[in-house]
Amino acid sequence: MTILITGATGLIGTELSQQLVQSGHTIHYLTTSKQKCVSEPHYKGFYWNIACKEIDTACLEGVDVIVHLAGASIAKRWTKKYREEIISSRIDSANLLFDALSRSNTKIKHFISASGTAIYPESYSTLYSENNVDTASGFLADVVKQWEATADKFLIFGKVTKVRTGVVLSSKGGALQPILKPIAWGFGSYMGSGNQYMSWIHIQDLVNVYHYSIKNALEGVVNGVAEEPVTNKKLTQCIANLVKKPLILPAIPAFMLKLMLGQMSELILKSEKVTCQKLKNTEFRFTFKTIDKALIEILGKK
Repeated sequence: MTILITGATGLIGTELSQQLVQSGHTIHYLTTSKQKCVSEPHYKGFYWNIACKEIDTACLEGVDVIVHLAGASIAKRWTKKYREEIISSRIDSANLLFDALSRSNTKIKHFISASGTAIYPESYSTLYSENNVDTASGFLADVVKQWEATADKFLIFGKVTKVRTGVVLSSKGGALQPILKPIAWGFGSYMGSGNQYMSWIHIQDLVNVYHYSIKNALEGVVNGVAEEPVTNKKLTQCIANLVKKPLILPAIPAFMLKLMLGQMSELILKSEKVTCQKLKNTEFRFTFKTIDKALIEILGKK
């Protein structure tokens, strides 16, 4: 198939593009940098400018599937201006794609959009699956709701999948590095109570989720998380054990994290307990089922 990917040069998009090309697919990708537009037999770049509503519509030629991964990082302080960028990079970019597709002769079969687990209410006990209808309030939850509503517009073209992604663990970037550094330097500690859950996934498994969704035409919401959520306390202790560093400092109080990070402290303090029930009901198999196995692979420790 020919697959158009936005965010293809990011952490997830890079890995996904490589895997899909190796599987025989042709990748078209959109980039905001004309210098990043390469043209290879199975990997071709096209320019777009979301703010100016400019897109090279040649990117749609022959496309069967669109994978929408574009979105500004949420791991930066949420100033008013940056909150607007977080929303715009996801919603405006999808709308630009929608408008371009509406004007083209391309008939896609499937639109797959990244999404987030922030839409689920905070929980220390309830395990949320794709079937749960309760939703959270707050900035990130509102972003996810808008994100998914925009994705659903593509139902007029074909199937739509929304991959609600947890915390992605990778050796090449993402959420793990800021957690790892203070622990490796001997200044590691729990965050808040340490009892809050984090729904995580190894990047290779997440790439496999997208590939599996394309191959098997999964529809609707898919939770892109590992089978076992982990508490902040367990995650911190696992990392400390692997890098052989003691945790001698007291836990960082929640109020201090809120003072330092503002609303962004939600990323650390909110307890998200999410399960991948839809994937468990299929033949999909995780390579990294436990946090220990994932961290050993990423940190190269045995």
